[in-house]
Amino acid sequence: MQPANNFIVLNIREYLASEDKRLGEDKLVQLLSEFSCPLNPDVERFLKQQAIEFAKKHQAVTYLVLSLEDAELLGYFSITIKPLVVKAEPFSNTVKRKLARFSEIDKNEQTYNLAAYLIAQLGKNFNDKVKERITGQELLEAAIRQTQILQYQAGGMVAFVEADNKEKLLSFYENYGFKRFDTRQTISDVAEPHELIQLLRLL
Repeated sequence: MQPANNFIVLNIREYLASEDKRLGEDKLVQLLSEFSCPLNPDVERFLKQQAIEFAKKHQAVTYLVLSLEDAELLGYFSITIKPLVVKAEPFSNTVKRKLARFSEIDKNEQTYNLAAYLIAQLGKNFNDKVKERITGQELLEAAIRQTQILQYQAGGMVAFVEADNKEKLLSFYENYGFKRFDTRQTISDVAEPHELIQLLRLL
């Protein structure tokens, strides 16, 4: 549990593993039901329908951002570790040297192969009673801090995100040091495939 500003960041496994009657999976499901994100139904769907199973199966861990004042759910983010292929071309020589330290280099393809922390979901709660109590910037800063904690404990040097191709959204990430490096086509059973822009930053 990490204090930050007027909120705390709580790993949902603390609910799932707890013997405290105030926690537990039923309480967690109840808390997640209060999340609303009409701007991005996929973000809401993941939290309510997949986050718990992903944590149980070690596919990704979701972190809840809760108000220190009254434990209301303000937002969340999910982190997992993914293999990543990064094209060298977009980056400066300084960044390339840093990437080379912890990746396998394919000289023919001019790519770096590495494991990185994926901030897989990032969602603010737009429920009327809490939507003004945290900003998107604060939520992203909390997610970056968490990847830095994981880096301190386990190593690694890269975090990345995948975002819809919307200039306002991409600029939001770029303001925090993320740089575009590739695209990926989504595969989904519940939504139409579409292109995501991949951005990374060094931790």
